[in-house]
Amino acid sequence: MAQPTAVLNIVALSASLIGEHTPRIAAFAEKGRVQRLTPVLPAVTCSVQSSMLTGLPPREHGIVGNGWYDRGLCEVHFWKQSNHLVSGEKVWETARRRDPAVTCANMFWWFNMYSSADFSVTPRPQYRADGRKIPDCYSRPAELRDFLQHSLGPFPLFKFWGPGASIESSQWIADATRLVHDRCRPTLTLVYLPHLDYPLQKVGPAHPSIPSELQAIDRIVGELLDFFEQRGVRVMLLSEYGIEPVDDSVHINRILREAGLLAVREEGGRELLDPGASRAFAVADHQVAHVYVIDESALAEVKRLCESTPGIEQVIDRAAQRAIGLDHARSGELVLIASPRRWFSYDYWLDDRRAPDFARTVDIHRKPGYDPLELFIDPKIALPKVCIAWALLRKALGQRALFNLIPLDTTLVRGSHGRTEQPASSKPVLISRHATTDGDEFPCTVVRDVILDHLFSG
Repeated sequence: MAQPTAVLNIVALSASLIGEHTPRIAAFAEKGRVQRLTPVLPAVTCSVQSSMLTGLPPREHGIVGNGWYDRGLCEVHFWKQSNHLVSGEKVWETARRRDPAVTCANMFWWFNMYSSADFSVTPRPQYRADGRKIPDCYSRPAELRDFLQHSLGPFPLFKFWGPGASIESSQWIADATRLVHDRCRPTLTLVYLPHLDYPLQKVGPAHPSIPSELQAIDRIVGELLDFFEQRGVRVMLLSEYGIEPVDDSVHINRILREAGLLAVREEGGRELLDPGASRAFAVADHQVAHVYVIDESALAEVKRLCESTPGIEQVIDRAAQRAIGLDHARSGELVLIASPRRWFSYDYWLDDRRAPDFARTVDIHRKPGYDPLELFIDPKIALPKVCIAWALLRKALGQRALFNLIPLDTTLVRGSHGRTEQPASSKPVLISRHATTDGDEFPCTVVRDVILDHLFSG
């Protein structure tokens, strides 16, 4: 018979952050064991979570980043949610083969739609025809969404991502987890707590505001530890990656454009990346970038250009991708790793006046790359609250309005992730009081086996 187990994913937690400001996490660790995890490359949310849950590298599960280029559609897609994109048997499916009575609740881990998990809740805003984005979530079964939002209020989408991202979203997820657990009694509960990710990217791990952010997430973790302990549930804590300090980005797409390799098209005086017409372009994803070389004859030229660009530590071709388990059809012909203290922007325009209108908004699906600047309000805006209120009023009156408050200055970002070569103190961790694998550090693909040990060991 499987033992009820909860996996709390405290995003961006590393050994260096566990201490006086995280008394509940530290106390849990003292009675168990702290082990470091080696993430897959790229060390980003979607890739690492998929490897943890399947035990496979990106070559096999297919999640080569938070987004990638669809060669058939000639479009870049980020933050898709269908679990059908992830190949391989998920850990709850393996557990169910061992014990058909096993059930799983997935609370906000990614690729959480249309999976075989019994219960799931994930962000899913409503995109209205008038341009409004309404906070909402998706659940299985469908009535779970109504139950949670009736009990807790609407999922705080604008506290989950964007300039307003805060502890409120992690608190909502934790509160929802308790309600789901008591209502559904799952055997395995997966919980995503993203809060630390926001301030660590905005201000960096050494900023004096970080202790208070650690205290905030530690309080929520402590509440969940008490809740699960009272119900006889085994708990393990883990994180996906550690945040490194950064100073600025590498504008890889601008470099490719200046070399005549990247194409844009003009719409209303603004420039849009035209992937299908480009000879080469990059999908930037934190400290990793996939370079898609559409014109095969340009591959050697693109590789030389990337190798000579300051801020790029490694250029990984197809042969080298095979050696690290990243050789999937979704991967770029080249994969770039940023040097320490650098990250990759998606920016491709050469004049900010010609940047696309969505560049200054929170728009995770339209941008052809990850944009951490969405965590900021442009410091050049004198009265941002007035601008927000005016835009909200216009929308309430049925008018379309842009929340164009996001800056374009990449030096504002002070933390990033994606690299796997990190100091031990910056690496992600797994903390458990029950069965664990041997060694002080092990690959994140082994997490699947550790979860199964928690479920089935004595």
